[in-house]
Amino acid sequence: MFLGSGTDALRAADCGSVAAPGLDWSGCSKTNIMIQSSDLHGANLAGAHFDSTDLSDADLTSANLEKATLVRAWLKNAKADGANFAKIEAYRSDFSNATANNVSFANAELQRAEFAGAQLRNTDFQKAELGRADFDKAVLTGVNFSFANLSRATLNGAIMEGPTSFGGAFMYLTRIEGVDLSKASGLQQAQINLACGDSTTILPSWLKAPSAWPCPPDEKD
Repeated sequence: MFLGSGTDALRAADCGSVAAPGLDWSGCSKTNIMIQSSDLHGANLAGAHFDSTDLSDADLTSANLEKATLVRAWLKNAKADGANFAKIEAYRSDFSNATANNVSFANAELQRAEFAGAQLRNTDFQKAELGRADFDKAVLTGVNFSFANLSRATLNGAIMEGPTSFGGAFMYLTRIEGVDLSKASGLQQAQINLACGDSTTILPSWLKAPSAWPCPPDEKD
């Protein structure tokens, strides 16, 4: 069957194009640039390189960023509902106050990433690396942390108004002081025994607080 040259199957990524909705920057290098407030709604950014790039206030709604690199990138206040961030590398990147509901971060590398104040309803962090990630005041209702590495992550102040899955998650020194986990699913006593809670942590009815709480203050570096 003949395919015209204008079809998606034959169109190569246009790395020289200006940021615009629906563009194809797949595999392109866009490192160390300032494209804050850009409209990249529905764009194909799979495998693109955005290391140290400023995407603050950008519209990434429904964009595909699978396997993109965003190391030390800024996505503050970005709009990314329905986007695909699966398998990204985003160490020390800043997603604070971003809106990223119904998003996939499955298998993503997000060590020391900043999610403070982010809207993350029904977002998938399954098998993600989240060591020392910060979720202070983030909305985590319906989030899937199954088999994620939450070692030393900060969930203090996070909002979980509905089911949030922690099945198989590694929670070594995860900060859960003051967190309401009463509607969480998949939590086991062994996970809680490794975590850092206090008298204001609310656990599901089948779990109890360990005698070792509270943990020493976490060192920020």
